[in-house]
Amino acid sequence: MKQVDVRKAYVDSVTLMQVSRRVADLDGVAAALVAMATDLNLELAAGMGFDVPATVSGNDMLVALDVASDDVLAAARTEVDAALAAASRPAAGGFGDAPPPPTMRAATRDADPETAVALVSTPGQYAFADALDAVDAGLLTMVFSDNVSVAQEVALKRRAGETGALVMGPDCGTAVVGGVGLGFANVVRPGPVGIVAASGTGAQHLLALLDGAGVGVSHCLGVGGRDLSADVGGLSTLRALDLLDADEATELVVVISKPPAPEVAEKVRAHAASLGTPVVFGLLGPGQPDLTATAAAVVEAAGGTWTAPESWGGAVSSRRGQGVLKGLFVGGTMRDEARLVAASALGLEPASLEMVDFGDDEYTRGRPHPMIDGSLRLDRIAHETDDPTCGVLLLDVVLGLGSDPDPAAALVEPVRRATAAGLPVVVSVIGTRDDPQDLRRTAGALTDAGAAVFLSNAAAARAAADLAGAS
Repeated sequence: MKQVDVRKAYVDSVTLMQVSRRVADLDGVAAALVAMATDLNLELAAGMGFDVPATVSGNDMLVALDVASDDVLAAARTEVDAALAAASRPAAGGFGDAPPPPTMRAATRDADPETAVALVSTPGQYAFADALDAVDAGLLTMVFSDNVSVAQEVALKRRAGETGALVMGPDCGTAVVGGVGLGFANVVRPGPVGIVAASGTGAQHLLALLDGAGVGVSHCLGVGGRDLSADVGGLSTLRALDLLDADEATELVVVISKPPAPEVAEKVRAHAASLGTPVVFGLLGPGQPDLTATAAAVVEAAGGTWTAPESWGGAVSSRRGQGVLKGLFVGGTMRDEARLVAASALGLEPASLEMVDFGDDEYTRGRPHPMIDGSLRLDRIAHETDDPTCGVLLLDVVLGLGSDPDPAAALVEPVRRATAAGLPVVVSVIGTRDDPQDLRRTAGALTDAGAAVFLSNAAAARAAADLAGAS
């Protein structure tokens, strides 16, 4: 039975993703969508077979449940209410405390630009206005929202140049500011390295690699995946470099990015050379160092000793039949890096390798990010297990704040089924020793299921390529 409730309430998209996942995990719940009634979410609800009232607006919240019985429906509604109440519970305060500000503009009136950070996660069509209020107040502004146009991104970043703000994003998934993780961040310890990242999961992987080598981080400033494109011109990267150069806690800076526009990369390198703080670059691209090599360079520049990240062998040591290497990723940068590394090892063009990023916009329209809900990828793993053209399967698992609290739990049985069918599974696990999911327990569960597990994404890609290239 399918039931749709419409509520007059607003809750941010990240929280609603987590509520949807929590309710969908209940026994007897076939599907759950708890989301704001945006056009994308209405389209998704219709595709799931829900009959949504025609009178809903984008300011309404949908609670759409596909359940086995009335009892399950009641339990699911109770779980929705409990999850939403827990997410919206205000911090404890004294008698007579003022209510929280209802808008970003109200919140920024008394904000101190030296200490306040604004995080915008409203739907993309509204995010620009909210972010502009924070930028006008001169705040460090993280725009988690995606579906913000390039023109709006450029306008925000140019305005930030006038007010002294920094725009992190749009579509900035990861940041660490003064030890506080924002978005999908890993738990790291303080240290001398500042990071500027035009890459979300790339930032997470670098955080994890540095933590594994015992090197701490002062700040990780995400700038959005498009910042080093020709259209945006590195506006936030240049500003972030200046901020870290002026930061007393930062002794070394590293800039990482998905493949940048060459002319923008050259401009950023020239600016970095003018700073008093040394800067290391890790810009992905053909012939460029991978993230693990970049981490090694950073550790050595910081005076540490680099050792290769750990790995554990898998149950299947040869390619299945004449099948080819395929990759299924939740991290876009993990996919891009793996494709570059594996293609180089196999002597192929990167585009010839079938590797999917389930975090891409086409897969997240109205759905939780795969780091929260990996159900689409699980379906694809089952498909590749049954497809004899898949000879080696490469996956990533990304831990940290905001991610699935136990990603290995859902992967164990599909991995075990794949390896039992003779399909070697290679997994890179991205996480730190202090992440809530427990890095070693996650790696151990996947290894026990038969996967070869690596704490370096590049090493995982090379191992998968070795298996795929073996005769």
